[in-house]
Amino acid sequence: MFFNPDWLVFISNVVEVLKNCVQYFVYAVPDFSSSGHELTQMTDFKTLSPKRLRSACRDGTFDGPTSGYAPGSVQANVVILPSSYAQEFEEFCRRNPQPCPVLEVLSAGDFELNKIAPKADIRTDLPRYRIFRDGHIQSEATDILDLWNEKLVTFLLGCSFVAEDALLKAGLLLPHISETGFVPMYRTTLPCESAGRFEGTMVVSMRPFELEEAERAADITKRYPMAHGAPIHIGDPAILGIEDLHNPEFGEPVTMSPGQVPVFWACGVTPQIAIANAKPPLAITHAPGHMFVADITSESTRI
Repeated sequence: MFFNPDWLVFISNVVEVLKNCVQYFVYAVPDFSSSGHELTQMTDFKTLSPKRLRSACRDGTFDGPTSGYAPGSVQANVVILPSSYAQEFEEFCRRNPQPCPVLEVLSAGDFELNKIAPKADIRTDLPRYRIFRDGHIQSEATDILDLWNEKLVTFLLGCSFVAEDALLKAGLLLPHISETGFVPMYRTTLPCESAGRFEGTMVVSMRPFELEEAERAADITKRYPMAHGAPIHIGDPAILGIEDLHNPEFGEPVTMSPGQVPVFWACGVTPQIAIANAKPPLAITHAPGHMFVADITSESTRI
C-alpha cells in the first residue's frame, strides 16, 4: 500500500489545531475584575495544584485574586524590602505576630524559596505585585524581574486564606469567594507596636456569619496562627474605627444577609501601612488579595 507523506503533515496539523482548542478551553477568555485590570482566568483554576497555579502567574495566564484557589494550600502575604530595612521589619513582625505571622524569610538577593515552596521564584510567581517608592504606591505589576537587585530581602507572612479551606469544610459559607474573589479589608484605629521606622494601625479582613457560625469560625481559626488565629472582633465595626462596611479600603464589599454579624481577623495588608510610614526607597508587596500560593498544606500549620 502506498503511503503519502502529505497525510503525515495533515495529521500533524490536525493534532496542533486540537491542542490549541484544548488550550483555549482550559485557559478561558479574559474577564474583568471590579478593580479595573484585566484578569485572564482558568475555567477549572480553583482545582489546580500550587505549582500549576504559580506557573500560570509566571506565564501571564492568571493575575487575579487567589481566595478559594488551590484549596488546602497555604497562601502567603509578601513583603520585599532593602536589606537596610529588613531587621527593623523583622522586629515589627515579632512584636505584631497576629497580623504578621512569619512563614519564611529569604536572605538578601535570594529569589528562590526554600521552605514553603522550594525553587519557586518570588519575582514571577505571584499573580500581581504592588510597588512602593518612598512609602507611596507607584504601580502594580505581574512580575518584578526589572526591579530585582542583590540587596532585597523577602518576607513571606501567613494569610487568613490559610484557614478558609477549614471553614468551608465545616460548612461555613464565604460569600467573597462566590461574589468577587476579593475579601473586604479595612483600616482600623488599633495601633500596632512599632519597631524602628515601622509603625501604623492594623488592617483587618471581614467575613459575615450568623452569631452561632461566628463562634464556630472563631473556634476553627484559633488553631491556625499562620492564618492570623482567632478573630480580633465580632460585631460592631465602630469599635475598630470602621465607619462603613460597604467601603473597604482594600478588596471589595460582600453581601451581608439579615441576622449576620461582621467577623474581623487581623490581616497581612497591615505591613503596607507600616511601609507607608517607614518610607523605604523601594518596597514590593503582593497586591491585596493576590497572594503567593505555597506547596505546604494549611493543615501543616494547624496547632
